[in-house]
Amino acid sequence: MSKFRTVDSVSSLSGKTALLRIDTDIDIENGRILDDTRLQSALPTIELLLKKGADVNIVGHLGRPKAQFPISNFQFPISNENKEFTLEPIAHWLAKKFDGKVEETKIGELPGWRITPKIILLENIRFSEGEEENDLEFARELSLLGDIFVNDAFAVSHREHASIVGVTKYLPSYAGLHLEREIEVLSNVLKNPKRPLAVLIGGAKIETKLPLVEAMHHLADYVLVGGEIAEQDRVLIKVQHEKIAGKKSAVLVSDSTKDGFDITPHSIENFKQILAQAKTIVWNGPVGKIDQGSKIKDQRSGNTERGTMELAEFIVRTKAYKVVGGGDTVSFLRRMNLLNKFDFVSTGGGAMLEFLSGHKLPGLQALEA
Repeated sequence: MSKFRTVDSVSSLSGKTALLRIDTDIDIENGRILDDTRLQSALPTIELLLKKGADVNIVGHLGRPKAQFPISNFQFPISNENKEFTLEPIAHWLAKKFDGKVEETKIGELPGWRITPKIILLENIRFSEGEEENDLEFARELSLLGDIFVNDAFAVSHREHASIVGVTKYLPSYAGLHLEREIEVLSNVLKNPKRPLAVLIGGAKIETKLPLVEAMHHLADYVLVGGEIAEQDRVLIKVQHEKIAGKKSAVLVSDSTKDGFDITPHSIENFKQILAQAKTIVWNGPVGKIDQGSKIKDQRSGNTERGTMELAEFIVRTKAYKVVGGGDTVSFLRRMNLLNKFDFVSTGGGAMLEFLSGHKLPGLQALEA
């Protein structure tokens, strides 16, 4: 594992301002936060910065809004088409956590909300053209908002954006507590897992999941593939596996129900037999269609969440070291009150997949000592 500069190694920040990038890309419906897992993961770093005496300017994004502001003119009001992407609900969430209130403000060229005398949240950074372009002039403007930069947003550290990579060219930069823990846990999975290691991969984002399937051929003892990825790329997965020479994992691809929305009961039982042997389990992606807005259902009724629910209940009963990531999977487990039974919850979806696939993440490279 590469050496990273970490914020807990900084002795004092009295009189300093920390520019803190966190992951605010969460499920919000009509202004109501549905899952605050990613926000919760940033609290220890915010609290540590405050304890060290720093003021904290928080940067984040939500969704994929249309960039409406030129690089040098980022201000209120937000256009109607972008109002669903405002971070104002997150400002209210922070106000409750830190006993503050939400007041519109502006620092530098950027609008946001003052939460407490020590905490400000900036509006969605993706409203500016400069963010996803990783424009260095925009990154320089951002850097003027802090004396140091802290990245605690693992979930977007695979993006070469201004608030992840560009700003590190202008400020002393450090990894936050959660980012540090993500690196530690996922590096151990790659380099020294307790075996047998079983990796369960599901979901529908085939282009992001296939590299992990291929990488795990070499690392894992068992690779279990379910969900839409299994149905659409069954032949490709098997062909890729057959090409590998030497030691390789056992790969099991699930069968789907007739409607294609879940895996079959037979596949569920096959997966359970393998998971029962594992000493480390890594899970990313549900094996059936997930309705994020639904309440807990009768899992015997044949609904599309049955496979995911049965496997989740089985996994949490095992004695294996359990790691889970991916937004849909984490939200589902939280809704079913099973999330706290996992040993580690990664806030990363695509970032977790890329890290475990052996790719270098630009946001992490920018922090290397």
